[in-house]
Amino acid sequence: MKLKHNINPILLQFINFIILVYSVVTYIPWYIFSGSRQAIAKAKQIKAKPVNNRPGGPYRSVNSLHCLASVLYPGCDTLDKVFKYAKTKFKDKKLLGTREILKEEDEIQPSGKVFKKVILGKYTWLSYEDVYVKAVNFGNGLAVLGQQPKTNIAIFCETRAEWMIAAQACFMCNYQLVTLYATLGGAAIVHGLNETEVTTIITSKELMQTKLKEIVSQVPLLRHIITVDGKPTTWSEFPKGVIVHTMASVQAMGAKADAGNKQQARPVPSDIAVIMYTSGSTGIPKGVMISHCNIIAGITGMAERIPNLGEKDIYIGYLPLAHVLELSAELVCLSHGCRIGYSSPQTLADQSSKIKKGSKGDVTTLKPTLMAAVPEIMDRIYKNVMNKVNEMTSFQRNLFILAYNYKMEQISKGYTTPLCDSLIFRKVRMLLGGKIRVLLCGGAPLSAATQRFMNICFCCPVGQGYGLTESAGAGTITEVWDYTTGRVGAPLVCCEIKLMNWEEGGYYNTDKPYPRGEILIGGQNVTVGYYKNEGRTKKDFTIDENGQRWLHTGDIGEFHQDGCLKIIDRKKDLVKLQAGEYVSLGKVEAALKNLPLVDNICAYASSFHSYVIGFVVPNQKELVELARKKGFKGTWEEICNSPEMEKEVLKVLAEAAMAANLEKFEIPVKIRLSPDPWTPETGLVTDAFKLKRKELTAYYQQDIDRMYGRK
Repeated sequence: MKLKHNINPILLQFINFIILVYSVVTYIPWYIFSGSRQAIAKAKQIKAKPVNNRPGGPYRSVNSLHCLASVLYPGCDTLDKVFKYAKTKFKDKKLLGTREILKEEDEIQPSGKVFKKVILGKYTWLSYEDVYVKAVNFGNGLAVLGQQPKTNIAIFCETRAEWMIAAQACFMCNYQLVTLYATLGGAAIVHGLNETEVTTIITSKELMQTKLKEIVSQVPLLRHIITVDGKPTTWSEFPKGVIVHTMASVQAMGAKADAGNKQQARPVPSDIAVIMYTSGSTGIPKGVMISHCNIIAGITGMAERIPNLGEKDIYIGYLPLAHVLELSAELVCLSHGCRIGYSSPQTLADQSSKIKKGSKGDVTTLKPTLMAAVPEIMDRIYKNVMNKVNEMTSFQRNLFILAYNYKMEQISKGYTTPLCDSLIFRKVRMLLGGKIRVLLCGGAPLSAATQRFMNICFCCPVGQGYGLTESAGAGTITEVWDYTTGRVGAPLVCCEIKLMNWEEGGYYNTDKPYPRGEILIGGQNVTVGYYKNEGRTKKDFTIDENGQRWLHTGDIGEFHQDGCLKIIDRKKDLVKLQAGEYVSLGKVEAALKNLPLVDNICAYASSFHSYVIGFVVPNQKELVELARKKGFKGTWEEICNSPEMEKEVLKVLAEAAMAANLEKFEIPVKIRLSPDPWTPETGLVTDAFKLKRKELTAYYQQDIDRMYGRK
C-alpha cells in the first residue's frame, strides 16, 4: 500500500518525469551489471510442486521432490558431530561474542522510577576451538556431579554465550536439555522442573535470586544449581541439600576428570536432544521432545534458504534461546562458520531501554548481516519509524514518501534502487547496523504492510518463516528473491506439507483457485511428541501408511500456483457467533494491529452473543493527541478508562476495518482500552509476543461482562 503525500499536482508531474528519465537512463547499465535479472527469473519460478495428482497430496520443494534432505554434512547425524565438524573446519574463527560492561548506573526518571542504564564496550570473542573446549569440560564436570546420559538437565537462563556452551556440552554427553523461558511464571517453571524430574539446573545469578529462590522449595528433586556468571551474593535462602556451583568451577572439575569412558555416552540420531517447553499460549506449557535428527533435519532445511551463508556473516542473537526459532537460527550459523554476537531486547539499539543516552546499542557496534525477529518487534520498528516520518518537515516527509512509493513500485517488478537506498533509506537502515542482508521473521504472522516497509526501508529481503516447536522450527521460509508479501514461502527441503479438509470452517483441498485446509507437516524434522503426554501426542501427531510422521498444526493455509503457502486462518481462533457467522479473531487483529493508534489488540467473541469485542493497548502518544483534539483532559489512566475515548477509538477501528474489507459482523462493537502494555512479564503474551487468549480472557473478565451486558 502506497503512502499518501500532499505535493502540488504540477510539481508532482515534473518529479514523475524526472523519475521516468532516471529510470530509462539507468535501466541498461543496471540490466548489464546487476545480478537482479537472475533474481527476477528465480522469483517467477515454481518453488514447490505436489508429489502426486491426488487432492490433498503433499507439496515438496522443487529441490527435494524425490528425496527429503536430512543432514547438513555427510556422516554428521547428531549435533555433537555437527559441532565437531564445524570446530575442525573453522577452528580459529570467531564464534560467540559478548559485549563487555564498562559502566552501570541508576537513572531516576521524572516519575520517580529508577531505570538501570549501561555503557557497553566492544565485543570479546570465543573461537570455535575455545567454545568446543569449554563445552567438553562442562560436560565432563556435569558427569562428575552425577549427571547420567539420557537423563534430563534444565537450563533457565537469558540468551547468552554460556547458554550455547551448556547446550553443546549436553549434546556431546547425551544429556536431555530441558529449556525454560526466562520470563515464565513461577507455576510454569515448577511444572517444567518437576515433570522432567531434573536434579540440576543451569541459570544466571539474576534469575536465581529473582525467580528460582521463590520456588526452589517446590522442586524436591533439585540438587545442583549452576550459575553461568559467577557466585551470587547470597546463599542462605536455599534448602538443605541444594548446592550452588559456578559454571567455571564445574568446567574446572571437568578439565581434571578422566574422560576415558566418554565415547560410550555419545548420542545416536534418535536420542532426545531437547525437551523444549512451549511458551504456553493455550495454558500450561507442554514439553516437546526434539531428537538430534529432528533438529539437524530442520536446520538443514533452513540453511538451504539463506544464500552464500558462511564465514563473512555475523548473526545477532537476542531472542530467547528457549524458543525454537532462535535455537535453530544459531545452530544454522554455528554449523556454517558464522559469528554470533549476543544482545538483548533492552540493549539491541541505541534507543533501547538500558542503553544510556549517547552510547551505542549492540546492532551499531556489531553491524550484523543476519537477524531473526518476531512480528511484534518488527511492528514496533515500523511504527516508530513512521512516527518519526510524521514529525519531519513537509519537504522531508514528502521526499521520503516519494522515495518509498518509487521503491515499492520498483521492487514489485524485481528491480533494485541503489540511489534511494544510499540517499533516503540509509539512516533507517542504520537502525539495525547498516549491514543486514537477510532478515527472517517467525513466531507469528507478519502483516503485509510491515513486511513491505522492512523490505523498502532496510534495503534487504525480509523472509517470513513458518514452523512450530513440534516441527523443530522448520516448515517454510520465503526465498530471498521473493518480494511478495503475506506468504510464508514454499516447504523447506527437509519436509513436505499437505492440506487436510476442515469442514467446520469450510476449507477444502479441492477449493479453486487455491487448495485450502489444515496444514500438516511431514518429514524427519517432525518431533517425537509431548513429554509425558501421550494423549495430546496422539491427537497432534499421526503416522501414514508409508511410515511418514505428520504434525497437525491447527493452522489453515492455501497453496498458490508457484507452490508457496499462505496462512489464512487458525482453527483455535475461529468462533461461531450466535447468528451462525464464523469470525476469525486473528484476521480481525491483523487488520487493525498496524494502526498508529494501536500498540496491541486482542479480539474476543462469544458464541452466546452476536458481536465481537476487543481489548486494545493504545499508543500513548497517539491517544493523548486524540484526547487533546476531542477536548478530553485527564491522566493516562483516566483517558483509557473514559467511555468517551473508547467510542472515539472505536470509530478509528471501524474505518480501518472497513478499509480492510472486514465483514460487518467482524468489526468490534465495544472495546476496553488498557493503560498497561502486555509483555511476557505480565503473563498476557508469550516470549514471542503471541497473545495468551486464556489469560487475557481471565484478566479482562469484568470488562467482558460489562461489554456483553452481564454486570
